[in-house]
Amino acid sequence: MTDTPVIFIHGLWLHSASWQPWLELFSEHGYQVAAPGWPGELDTVASARATSDGVAGHGIDDVVEHYAAIIADLPAPPILVGHSFGGMIAQKLLGQDRAAAAIAIDAAQIKGVLPLPLSALRSTTPVFKNPANRNRAVSLTAAEFRYAFGNAIPAEESDELYERWAVPAPGKPLFEAAAANFNPHSAAKVDTANSGRGPLLLITGGKDHTVPEAVTRATLKQYRHSDAVTDLLEFPDRGHSLVVDHGWREVADACLSWLKSQEL
Repeated sequence: MTDTPVIFIHGLWLHSASWQPWLELFSEHGYQVAAPGWPGELDTVASARATSDGVAGHGIDDVVEHYAAIIADLPAPPILVGHSFGGMIAQKLLGQDRAAAAIAIDAAQIKGVLPLPLSALRSTTPVFKNPANRNRAVSLTAAEFRYAFGNAIPAEESDELYERWAVPAPGKPLFEAAAANFNPHSAAKVDTANSGRGPLLLITGGKDHTVPEAVTRATLKQYRHSDAVTDLLEFPDRGHSLVVDHGWREVADACLSWLKSQEL
């Protein structure tokens, strides 16, 4: 048993409450758990849908500093578990030595990652189709959610997840990530050469449309100059919904097993 803090960080288009099953499981294993929302995110799915202005305009650095402030109030450096853009945020915080370890699940691409598969472009079209979305909160339709998140599960389940957890998300992080390799000071830059950081686990879903396997494997290569533990785990038949769909427990159990292997 452990009393180590664990902070769960969601990505775009899912509400922080979607981590609830993970919170319960990790709590059962003795961790002190929390899943704070992004800056400006309201407490419930219904309220987040009704009033999305609070999240609009927040970029990657805003989100990093938001979670850094939360971490600063903890009694010990936490383990971070992030999904999608939350996985990028977790990597940035780990590289800044603000965390004991991080698990980045289908993490958004960081600066230096070059592959840009067509499925990833299609998944983000709802944001990029209008440049003004950089400073707006953008919602997905059920069909767009099914392509970006639920392509590896039955359509009925994808639609149920959409109704339960989908919320508007800020467009700015996507614009920042898209321009990362052209900006030497990009907010999407991670200190991948830090050899003194805690261990990192990258998880990829083999059928993920939004963050395809090629992106995660290219992310792994960015860490080649670090001596710190950097592991990769693939779930070949899973899509971007892997943290919230019917198979979430398999992913969560794998995370717990890895943490145990790292004595965390």
